[in-house]
Amino acid sequence: MGLTMHERKAVTRQMAPRYQKARKRDRSLVLNEFTLLTDYNRSYAAFVLRNWGRKRVLTIRGIRTVYVVGQMHKRKTTKRPRKYDHHILPPLRSLWALSGGLCGKRLAIFIRTTLPVLGQFEELPLDRQTRQKLLSISPATIDRLLTPERKKFQIKGRATTKPGTLLKHQIPIKTFSQWDDASPGFVEIDLVAHDGGIPASDVIHTLDVTDVASTWTETRALKTKAQRWVLIALDDISAQLPFPIKGIDCDNGGEFINTELFRYCQQRHITFTRSRPYRKNDSCYVEEKNYSIVRKTTGYWRYDSDEELRLLEHLYAKLRLFTNFFIPVMKLQTKIRNGSKVTKVYDTPATPYHRLLARPDIDNNIKRRLNKQYPLLNPAELRRQLSHFQDKLLTLAQRKHDNISKRRKHLFSKISL
Repeated sequence: MGLTMHERKAVTRQMAPRYQKARKRDRSLVLNEFTLLTDYNRSYAAFVLRNWGRKRVLTIRGIRTVYVVGQMHKRKTTKRPRKYDHHILPPLRSLWALSGGLCGKRLAIFIRTTLPVLGQFEELPLDRQTRQKLLSISPATIDRLLTPERKKFQIKGRATTKPGTLLKHQIPIKTFSQWDDASPGFVEIDLVAHDGGIPASDVIHTLDVTDVASTWTETRALKTKAQRWVLIALDDISAQLPFPIKGIDCDNGGEFINTELFRYCQQRHITFTRSRPYRKNDSCYVEEKNYSIVRKTTGYWRYDSDEELRLLEHLYAKLRLFTNFFIPVMKLQTKIRNGSKVTKVYDTPATPYHRLLARPDIDNNIKRRLNKQYPLLNPAELRRQLSHFQDKLLTLAQRKHDNISKRRKHLFSKISL
């Protein structure tokens, strides 16, 4: 038999102060105990404990009624001093802009790894107290402080992949779930078309190569999506990668499924696999980089001139250093579906550079070479150079767009006449 109303009020009188003074993580335990004793609905029980001893105002048909839940007492308000005040906002905004607008979890790691490097190059001078606050700030606080600064523009482009049927039966299929135990050297490749929203094969393309194990990413600008340019770019990437390529996984486009690339992999003893048709998640690692690295850096403009190709080459030469040595990446560890709820668990954010250093299957000579290169890189200077080439690309693309608009307007005026 349940408690009487008098007994419930007595229980509430004892447990309400505990609930109101408890921390957020402890309130759930108090609420569990209270609902077990009183048989209250959990939502109503939380309301009773939260408002016990407080004055409530209820308006019914325009009539305001004041009533008291439990015993009245004067609520004590304690204002905790603010740790992260307005002095920390300017350097935090600068670091957020330097990182390219990372989320709080990745930005916290970016600050802890990059702030000492910036100090060596005398970039972003800070006093000791502000530096300590930035190094200890939590991801949740970062997201809260940067909320007014975040503006998201999501534009989706079109896919220009045309199926390649040659040798399909000789190239085995590899899916996302088969990448669990990959070692550095097994990469996914894809092409990104810079066609400005009008599908075409004679525009500049970007070859995106992403290592699955370390998330190391290389990008190269191609004059067109012809097979010869793909092979030349792959040769250049193989020379720049800190580890040898052991396997290549691609989509079903004709720029990859061809005799030249098949022979290229056979001669170098590289495992050649492909994803399933119309299953973009099979190439999820490189597909994610297509946006987070290529599109966020180059935009969705149309690039088709030699001058734009040279600018993209200079841009990608700086971009590979900035993203691989300084931008932390989170990798999905597990994904569990329980009905309609999906729970995803990610690992601790880390840069591709630090991921390679932590792997025991990477040769020590490679690690020494990376350790010699890292102190020579200034992330602030790399970001300034990236912005310089981005501004030039944007100027060329806008000028071209304005000229096309003028020609169209002139043509339509003639037709109307």
